[in-house]
Amino acid sequence: MTEETPGFEEEPDVPSGATSDDAEPKAAAPSEEEAAAAPAGDANETTALTAQLDQARSALNERTGDLQRLQAEYQNYRRRVERDRVTVKEIAVANLLSELLPVLDDVGRAREHGELVGGFKSVAESLETVVAKLGLQQFGKEGEPFDPTVHEALMHSYAPDVEETTCVAILQPGYRIGERTIRPARVAVAEPQPGAAPAAAKEEKADDEESGGGEEV
Repeated sequence: MTEETPGFEEEPDVPSGATSDDAEPKAAAPSEEEAAAAPAGDANETTALTAQLDQARSALNERTGDLQRLQAEYQNYRRRVERDRVTVKEIAVANLLSELLPVLDDVGRAREHGELVGGFKSVAESLETVVAKLGLQQFGKEGEPFDPTVHEALMHSYAPDVEETTCVAILQPGYRIGERTIRPARVAVAEPQPGAAPAAAKEEKADDEESGGGEEV
């Protein structure tokens, strides 16, 4: 029986010609393929992140475009609604005033005959004030050129003292609201006499005769 000496441990057998450092395992050095694969992996990751960023930017641009189109459509909708609201109001006012035109005609005839007196006069003037505030305007005067867009000719004649078709009498005044004609003015018109020289030409001819008559031959 062999006795072990206390305080000493047995050393592992080391092959002859080898040092103690060789006995310890060494960390495996990275191969050339692994060293080349590391930068390639970083480049792939960068490319993937760039692609994702481009996709995010593209999606953001699309959403921004959608928002801008939606805002433009909303603004157009608001303008259309406001325009329709104004149009409906104008039509409603025009319809109301159209119903009052016969009353205004009666007021006008009463004024022409001197019958607009007393309480009737106050009521008539109040009515005229109200319709004027609503934008009603009367038009049609004697002596103005005939315009078929705002005049309705009920009577026709010839006159030697007119140079164009002229309104010589207002049978019923016209009314408008802004640019909208509610009722055309009903008038009597006169045209130049067929074959008659215009008044301006007659005056010019008379002047020439007077100036010629004063010259000595």
